[in-house]
Amino acid sequence: MQLICEIDTGGFDAWKSGFDDRSEARDQAGLTMLQMWHDADEGARAVVLFEVRDRARAEDWVRTEGALHAPVSARFLRTA
Repeated sequence: MQLICEIDTGGFDAWKSGFDDRSEARDQAGLTMLQMWHDADEGARAVVLFEVRDRARAEDWVRTEGALHAPVSARFLRTA
């Protein structure tokens, strides 16, 4: 299962530094980052693709990340 998150960072460079520092929390949530994009038109928006090992823990991570660091829109997807 994959997870795509759109994140309104409020300032990409500062957010990215903090995101990198929180890699252990993502690992504990069962998430592996596969790809990150920096929106070409909205400089403060990031899109991140994750591999999900545990959906319940990933859902908790999305709620926490959105509440503490930046608004997150998340979609869980399966390969068709």
